Amino acid sequence: MDLKHQISKAEQSSPRFQNFVADESNEERRVNLDLLDEVKEEMHIKAEALKRKVEYKDKSKLKPWKLQVTDLVVRKAHPYQLDNKLSPKWCGPFCVIEVLGNGAYKLENFEGGTIPRTWNEANLKFYFS
Repeated sequence: MDLKHQISKAEQSSPRFQNFVADESNEERRVNLDLLDEVKEEMHIKAEALKRKVEYKDKSKLKPWKLQVTDLVVRKAHPYQLDNKLSPKWCGPFCVIEVLGNGAYKLENFEGGTIPRTWNEANLKFYFS
């Protein structure tokens, strides 16, 4: 670029560039730096409030239920029990024979055989006959 072209560009600069005052800009920058801690604190409070709101909504959707002895349930099928995608995803029904706490249950099939391990309530559903 030649010098003449550069000068004509400077003459056509934006109003923002033409009205720039360095002292005012430095003062505004200092004020913004002073307010930075307050802005961070405010954003932290807002994030915490949003987190609590989401947590409350999630907890309100849960429907607590407890199985009792003699309730009939079905349990989630193991992947090796699924032959194809149309296989049933639940096995059973089974009878609850013992409540162990913290959502763990011992099950029994209808032949009287006890299932060898405990099952969590996340893997069980009520069986409605």
